[in-house]
Amino acid sequence: MRTAVIAAQDPSPTGRSGPLPSALEQVEERGLDFEGFAYTCRIVHQSAPRTAPLLLLGGSSQNRYSWQSHEKWLAPLCTLITVDLPGYGSSDFLPAHYDIDFLADAVQHMLTEIDVPQVNLFGGCFGEVVGLRFAQRHPESVRRIVFAAAAIRLPELYSEAVPRLSQTIERGDIAQAADGLVRLFMSNPEPGKVRRHTAVARLLQRQFQNQTPEEIKKAVEHNTRLVTHGCYRPLPVPAVPSLVFTGEYDTLCTPHMGRELAAAMPGSLFTTVKEADHLVTVERSEESADLIARFCTDRPVDDLPYCTPVETPCAASRPAPA
Repeated sequence: MRTAVIAAQDPSPTGRSGPLPSALEQVEERGLDFEGFAYTCRIVHQSAPRTAPLLLLGGSSQNRYSWQSHEKWLAPLCTLITVDLPGYGSSDFLPAHYDIDFLADAVQHMLTEIDVPQVNLFGGCFGEVVGLRFAQRHPESVRRIVFAAAAIRLPELYSEAVPRLSQTIERGDIAQAADGLVRLFMSNPEPGKVRRHTAVARLLQRQFQNQTPEEIKKAVEHNTRLVTHGCYRPLPVPAVPSLVFTGEYDTLCTPHMGRELAAAMPGSLFTTVKEADHLVTVERSEESADLIARFCTDRPVDDLPYCTPVETPCAASRPAPA
């Protein structure tokens, strides 16, 4: 096991900019090993937390630094944990025959190693796939659940796009692949419908085009993993307070698919964030951070100006906070 403590004022190793925790908070990076695969987690410690540590599991193209822009809103409330699981970010390459159960168990391995018995769980996009399986396999480790831009089945758009994108990448046409990925992840709304749409599309395009050969290899393997193993198993979900949200214009994991996910979780709430699509946590970062923070500290999420009315898709009553 490798451990490093990074000063809060230091820039991230990737050079990404973004708000960093105050000097009173310690940022720690832990190098871990799960069944022979090295991976790394990042911990922003909060000495006076208002709630359980918040574990943020992001999408396939995100890494442990992708949530720095949310830290100024979330870090004052609790300890934050992000991670590059095996096969993602800077961690070891993971062959596609290792399935979602393996990644879910890697999450539990990390929490055991860093001595965190229970977390508030957030999963966005692919992070929900891993997060839900983690909650199903290790329910004792979950206090609350928030999922965003997520579904319990592979979107048809994704299943249709993956073979084309893989062939494009194999031909070495990264620019065309980046165009395809932007179209897949982002809607094509009328002008003004989605906040920061043009800027975020440009950012996403640049991010995809600047991937290293190793990152591209991992991205292809990620798609193979999902298509091979699927994203959902109908196992029991812990009866803890739960919330699912997505952008109102999400065309990849649509609001209807979000409602399906919420209906599979006991008493889960559902809402959509206005003027956003699949990249809701990027397009409306402050609002999504506020929604996550409110839910994890038992504050009301009804009647928020940036959300549509809250629904309860499942007939079961909402569980009381743990």
